[in-house]
Amino acid sequence: MASSPDVIVIGAGVLGLCTAAELGARGHAVTVIDPGGPNASSAAAGMIAPALECLSDDSTPERAALLKRARDRWPAFAEAFGLALTRDGVDWLGPDIPAAIARLSAMGFSASRTPAGLTSPDDWRVDVGGALKALARAPGVTVIRSAVARLSEDARRWRVEAEDGRTWFASTIVLATGVAAPLPGLPPAAAAAVASVEPFRGQLTPVSVPPPPRTLRTPGLYIVPAGSGVVIGATMERGRRDIEPDLEEAARRATAGLALLGAEGEAGPPRVGIRGASPDGLPLAGFAGEAGLHLALAPFRNGWLLGPLVAEVVADGIEGRAPVPDAAALDPLRFA
Repeated sequence: MASSPDVIVIGAGVLGLCTAAELGARGHAVTVIDPGGPNASSAAAGMIAPALECLSDDSTPERAALLKRARDRWPAFAEAFGLALTRDGVDWLGPDIPAAIARLSAMGFSASRTPAGLTSPDDWRVDVGGALKALARAPGVTVIRSAVARLSEDARRWRVEAEDGRTWFASTIVLATGVAAPLPGLPPAAAAAVASVEPFRGQLTPVSVPPPPRTLRTPGLYIVPAGSGVVIGATMERGRRDIEPDLEEAARRATAGLALLGAEGEAGPPRVGIRGASPDGLPLAGFAGEAGLHLALAPFRNGWLLGPLVAEVVADGIEGRAPVPDAAALDPLRFA
């Protein structure tokens, strides 16, 4: 069986689905090919958190401004695709609160003192499960459950072959394959970019407990309202690709989170996702050096935050539009 959409997106994580939805909204017929099952985007808390991301030592005002601009795309994006965006801010409990407030202010974020720490209105969140389903149902988007085996160029088109024998053709391909190895048939420059993505194993645990009024974060721990409970995380283990949950670590995090909430609750099965990171922590998004080939990879901790920005950058590149200013920072061949 063969079919020929306008664009094929390989990978149904947040970057792949945001890009597919954006292209669909622009009138393209998009096929998303993904084997199904959990991925790093589904094993995430859905934080859109430019402010507290910038409390880390390696943040710069330039990076903070980029993350803030990415966040500011979310209201229109969420409205366009029917996503539940919650703009309730974040509470932070940590050492040296005056210094943290001063740092956030210097980075362009609002923060104020609370009896236990600080609060900022600048970090938001999205319902992960609902958002992934809504994006997969966006107009113009068709999701096919299959594992891609190889790519090849065929008369100015890309040929996409699945492990089950199905074949698709399209003039444009978007690789949103997370930390997977480069697909056979990928040109050398793009293959090198894909191979440069480093895995980071993350784990979080759902807990049935009355949720706090907004996301609560401390060094090494976050508690995010999710439905009638919370998710508690997170670990970030460099270089690991295994997805077997660490039950002892999950129990420690859940215990610490419940102590912070001053409540009792029941922990559910931990969720594990393997996140991809580029050398500078920003995604690889845009034209990959070969006609009709684009990447949407490696957002590290910020896949949900950066989804709409990546979608715009990739869609603009496919359509030959003038790039937005932040596109250069995401150039997938910038490390070549």
